[in-house]
Amino acid sequence: MEKQDMSFPFLPGAGAPEELQKLFQQLTQGFENLARVKDVEVGCTPRKALYREDKLTLYRFQPPEGQAVDIPVLIVYALVNRPYMADLQEGRSLVQGLLAQGLDVYLVDWGYPDPSDRFLGLDDYLNGYLDRCVDVLRERLGRERLNLLGICQGGTFAVCYSALHPGKVSNLITTVAPIDFHTPDDLLSRMVRHIDVDLVVDSCGNVSGDSLNSLFLSLQPFRLTGQKYLGMLDLLDDEQKLANFVRMEKWIFDSPDQAGEAFREFVQQFYQQNLLVRGGVRIGDREVDPHCITMPVLNVYALKDHLVPPAASQALKGLTGSIDYSALEFPGGHIGLFVSGKANKLVAPGIGKWLRHRS
Repeated sequence: MEKQDMSFPFLPGAGAPEELQKLFQQLTQGFENLARVKDVEVGCTPRKALYREDKLTLYRFQPPEGQAVDIPVLIVYALVNRPYMADLQEGRSLVQGLLAQGLDVYLVDWGYPDPSDRFLGLDDYLNGYLDRCVDVLRERLGRERLNLLGICQGGTFAVCYSALHPGKVSNLITTVAPIDFHTPDDLLSRMVRHIDVDLVVDSCGNVSGDSLNSLFLSLQPFRLTGQKYLGMLDLLDDEQKLANFVRMEKWIFDSPDQAGEAFREFVQQFYQQNLLVRGGVRIGDREVDPHCITMPVLNVYALKDHLVPPAASQALKGLTGSIDYSALEFPGGHIGLFVSGKANKLVAPGIGKWLRHRS
């Protein structure tokens, strides 16, 4: 019998001990760095709570010393994940960028729902919590109307709110906001359309944030669960880059549970029936009519967005009653729009310029 070749050509030859020693040193240093950065802080801009109600907190971000701010804008974030994505760290912060543009930045933090919130619906969130936050700021600022900036699902909420309360909104900005939930390249929508949401909510009450996070990761399983951790090995000896990685991981897995009834309504009316485009979305006892949105609209979308494909956001054009519609195209992905170097140079300055021309 011919002797089989048991060599491993992909392993280094004579230099193997030196290479292994180098790898061991890198891993040792990396684990020391990882131990130092495991408790990284997120949210770099000082802020003050202006209003609290149940789990919700309304914040105002403090501008840098000497920085004048004169155009108020209220950020409406999604119920999924945490809003510090918009203020992740120094130099990678949409909030910082907006403050630098002279905007007076406020944010709605929905908090973490618990079983007592199981029966909260979209009416409670939009016509209740959000509307009261708007009224608090209108009274505080002495203004009849506010600028709204919605992020992702929060952008969908901002569209609905602006249609229901057009007299309280002066300008509407949406960022990576799903509008048409049935575009051909929307993988998330294709998956969610087949979920028996009644069975899920009736059985579980609130919907686990961890289960939703697993669903999002399954859209690109290799890149989001395998490839990135292999890539992390190259960051272990760079404490700053490793800290950036850990901050992002902290945000990704910081997933609040979803209030059962609000989740049911959102999945059925938007993902499954696509009623925002087709017509017929009901929030409480009122129907959302996008043609009631007559204020200026700026729609910011990301070309490489795998969660909200560009076409899903671009559908906002022509859907509203506004004669002042603008779009800002970002050459990156869903999260990169908020934390990348390109975003710092394009997104906040673009929003600031657009708002200033209309204020």
